[in-house]
Amino acid sequence: MASYHGPKAKPQRRFGELLVPRPKYSRILENRSAPPGEHGKQRSFRSSRRSNYALQLDEKQKLSFIYNVRERQLRNYYKKADLMPGPTGVNLLSLLERRLDNIVYRSGLAATIWSARQIVGHGHIHVNGRRVNLPSYQVRPGDVIEVSPKMKKNVHIIEWMQQSAYSPPYMSVDKDSFSVTLDRAPEEGEVQTPVDIQMVVEFYNRLT
Repeated sequence: MASYHGPKAKPQRRFGELLVPRPKYSRILENRSAPPGEHGKQRSFRSSRRSNYALQLDEKQKLSFIYNVRERQLRNYYKKADLMPGPTGVNLLSLLERRLDNIVYRSGLAATIWSARQIVGHGHIHVNGRRVNLPSYQVRPGDVIEVSPKMKKNVHIIEWMQQSAYSPPYMSVDKDSFSVTLDRAPEEGEVQTPVDIQMVVEFYNRLT
């Protein structure tokens, strides 16, 4: 599954879950709960009879959608996580969480992971005072991420920061300076993502 550029509600209807916590997606799922397509209701009815492999595939694709990463990228993250000490699933989530575009999104500097990717790609984000335009850049503990001086006046970023009420416990957000510091790597249980990460690990274990 490539990084997703189409309608954001459609994959969420297919999975039957709210994967991007925004009011408009919540309303769409409430009003159109069946998967998209002509036979969506029939597919929804048969979902309880799906194989374990199909369920693992779904969890992997959900993870890819949530973090907006391509299949090859996700597979490489898994390989790296598998070589790190500790549980592979925890390591995998930590690597994904520490992507620069995800840090920008989680901190409230962007409304979605897709807008975060665009902001980073256009060169509006600085890491430790240096411009970085690579969304997959791995942020390290102690790194300070800040929007460029010009973008601090952007009405959308100001609105996003004002509306943001939550940030993960492993980062510190300074709304006045439009900056975020990664204090440490995420620990087990701290990443709030609606994915069974163990099923993702089992999916990739099948391929090794």
